Amino acid sequence: MTVYIDEVFLLNTAIDYLLLLASARMAGEPFRRWRLGLGAVLGGLYAGLVFLPGWGFLSHPLCKLVLPVGMVLIAFGSSRRLLRVALTFWGVSAAFGGGVLALQLFLGAPAVLDLKTTLLAAAGCYLFLTLLFRRGTRHGGGELCQASLELGGRVCRITALVDTGNTLADPATGKAVMVAEGEKLRDLFPSGGCPGAGELSDPIKALEKRKGDGHRWRLLPYRAVGVPWALLLAVKVDRAQVGGEDYGSILVALSPTPVSDGGGYSALIGA
Repeated sequence: MTVYIDEVFLLNTAIDYLLLLASARMAGEPFRRWRLGLGAVLGGLYAGLVFLPGWGFLSHPLCKLVLPVGMVLIAFGSSRRLLRVALTFWGVSAAFGGGVLALQLFLGAPAVLDLKTTLLAAAGCYLFLTLLFRRGTRHGGGELCQASLELGGRVCRITALVDTGNTLADPATGKAVMVAEGEKLRDLFPSGGCPGAGELSDPIKALEKRKGDGHRWRLLPYRAVGVPWALLLAVKVDRAQVGGEDYGSILVALSPTPVSDGGGYSALIGA
């Protein structure tokens, strides 16, 4: 049987990317796509090198155990929940292997599947797992992106989590609302104009101080886990761009406390 190294590399890179992406979504772990890509490339290189002369030692069981550890470290190395993500990745990989085996038996083709069929199996496995566990992973995970906020000619750049489980919206326009750590938005306001954590803890009083600029400031009601009802002070920015998406002029709610437990991001916004 002829083995084409480039096809092996591309196939395994694509599959490993889908497996890492599914693991991130299932574990509710924030991720960056370029890091998932690097982890997937490691898996693709490993799969290709195994077939080259002199690299047969990579097929040793110990190497097979070390590989997923390296992939997870590259993709999620800064996570505080690294063990949970790693176990999820191993589980997803096992589920994928079982899915491919089932497809082989269904097609009556115990031999190695072709490139197209294997990719379809990987995509099907990804869709099945994410749909199956969607309810359990709606909150806490998502893609980390660089966000740029503009207000009165001033620009503030922060890291934001695009969370599909975040449904907070402007009741007047229906647009998505960003929730950002107030103290991270100093560059958005004139010197001394950024509300501090103490001021944000009393949003009604904070709004009263800004009556002269009332067209920009307002109170935003919200609900969260353990918080049946509360208010946040919000400001309407001229423009918000998150990753490659332009949200236009939206409300940014200022949180008096950090929005992430590990400090990996400073803002949340719905997809």
